[in-house]
Amino acid sequence: INISILLWHWPFGRSYRLDGDKCLQMYNISRCFLSDNTSAFSSADVVVFHHQELSNGLSPLPLHLDRPASQHWVWMSMEPPVNNINLSQLNGLFNWTMSYRHDADISIPYGETIQGSDELSFQLPVINRSCLVSWVVSRYQSRQARAGVYQSLKKYIPIEVYGRWSRKPLLDKKLLPTIAKCLFYLSFENSEAKDYISEKLWRNAFQAGAIPVVLGPSRATYEALAPPGSFIHVDDFKSTAHLAAYLKRVAADRQAYEQYFQWHRTHRIKTYTDWRERLCQICVDYPSLPASRIYHNLESWVNS
Repeated sequence: INISILLWHWPFGRSYRLDGDKCLQMYNISRCFLSDNTSAFSSADVVVFHHQELSNGLSPLPLHLDRPASQHWVWMSMEPPVNNINLSQLNGLFNWTMSYRHDADISIPYGETIQGSDELSFQLPVINRSCLVSWVVSRYQSRQARAGVYQSLKKYIPIEVYGRWSRKPLLDKKLLPTIAKCLFYLSFENSEAKDYISEKLWRNAFQAGAIPVVLGPSRATYEALAPPGSFIHVDDFKSTAHLAAYLKRVAADRQAYEQYFQWHRTHRIKTYTDWRERLCQICVDYPSLPASRIYHNLESWVNS
């Protein structure tokens, strides 16, 4: 059967082209058709709503339209719970959830670890770099856990800070080359939430070839999702002084530094950045999705 998926509004107002059979052409997923034409509402099998535009009122729900009995509504968000506000108005409307969370009906992580190496493209890292640690941060808030760790850590080691907060914004094409000049990268999430590991790890650290120093969910979550032996977790240290001392020690010891890159011999990573790839994933999961589920209390699921 063909599955038609209607995206009610584009996340953050940034649209992509949907002409032709994108799921087949780009991702080899067949019989899966994407549309952003809201007049196709009555014939859509699945309608996807991105939470940000619902919560800020930019895109109201089409409650005035006759909703076909067999149509499924999907609530989508890639943000941690703290950024998903105004959820109580959405109870009893959605059938499926779509998020980075492992237990979402349609799980769309920011990245994943895949068995099998990309040996050919792997070179051991250069250790004589001009910078020890960098951090890119745009929405800095002093009440966040990451802010406290940063303020304490910088007393012991120099940290090069980029992004809007430090008034040193980086263009997209400058991001990875800048991080690549440093041995370590602070992959600090803005929120410590279940399963929330964002592009701060998958893109910023791994694709730049810096060792990620992570703050976010538990070490067990990172171990389940990231390549083996690929990161340093803030929680492993009694204090930021101990963490700083460890980073200096690893920076001074080529063998210890290279240990953190051994995973390239056995694994590789894949990142997900295109909303179309995420939407096509609905068709892959479709046969196994619960046909009659309704989220009567969406807020409690989001915050669980």
